[in-house]
Amino acid sequence: MPAGDLPDILDVDFFHRCLDGVAQAAAAALPGARPLTHVASGQGQVDQVAGNRRVSRDESGRVLAMRGSSCRDARLRALPEGLIDPWLKTVAFYSGADKIASCHYYATHPMSYYGDGRVSSDFAGLARKRRQVDEPGCRHLYFTGCAGNVAAGKYNDGSPEMRPVLVQRVVDGIVRSEQDLQLAAIERVAWRTVELLPPVRSSFSAEALQAQIADQTAAGAVRGRAAYMLAWLRRLEQQIPIVLGALHVNGIRLLHLPGECFVEYQLRAQQLQPELFVATAAYGDNGTWYVPVKDEYPHGGYEVSVAFSDPEIDDLLTAGMEQILAPAI
Repeated sequence: MPAGDLPDILDVDFFHRCLDGVAQAAAAALPGARPLTHVASGQGQVDQVAGNRRVSRDESGRVLAMRGSSCRDARLRALPEGLIDPWLKTVAFYSGADKIASCHYYATHPMSYYGDGRVSSDFAGLARKRRQVDEPGCRHLYFTGCAGNVAAGKYNDGSPEMRPVLVQRVVDGIVRSEQDLQLAAIERVAWRTVELLPPVRSSFSAEALQAQIADQTAAGAVRGRAAYMLAWLRRLEQQIPIVLGALHVNGIRLLHLPGECFVEYQLRAQQLQPELFVATAAYGDNGTWYVPVKDEYPHGGYEVSVAFSDPEIDDLLTAGMEQILAPAI
């Protein structure tokens, strides 16, 4: 592939060092494992963080502009919040009366200001760390939900001063979600998965993508995205699936989805099992890139323009969710 001038997007040696480190840490932790006996769930509303990115539309519904993770355009910020999931959900695990782990789920791009070359967990990670300090005996974990079309731009102007504000708002949501945790003995546990092979975007051509990657006059981001697209095309040619997973604990479902799914999938998962407590984490396998719902493809916009799959992925993903969320027979 004639693209040696492009910067690496992955340090393979570092990646393997991370894998080895995780494996070693897991092995070292096993002797101290404690049995989990109880589980609890709760939810709390998060105020003025998430907003839909695709609210600027013409009369036909076509997206005109995107309100990103930060936004300095007063007109865009004044538009309605749009479709989001306002609830931060928590599932906590106990050994007897001791809370061992508390898993928090919220759907928004977790970015406030960025682009300066530094890597951080931003406001979501800082909120998690705040709770960890408040409750050091419990391991707090944070999962980003279906946030492909949801970000903080309505409430965030991208200034460094806004990051701690967003942190506090997420912390407040976490605290609300844990205010009334009712312990229940763990009686049923299951792990269910389904493999999917979504059709590749019909407009993708290996030859055209290869030429775009090799075009040294094009922007690096454009060439890099073409490389991702080509990798996805080749992956599907090799029949390497994406995997959806769901952990069942009593009447709780911890759903794991791939890529940057639109928030509609998260809301739909809850509707598929309205009697159950469904908490959703996305971004598990980002080979899919953005995953819009089929109704949004005709409306265009950034997310649709760079999606790696055609609208058929909606029905496949929904059927997969329905399969793994349903109670085991």
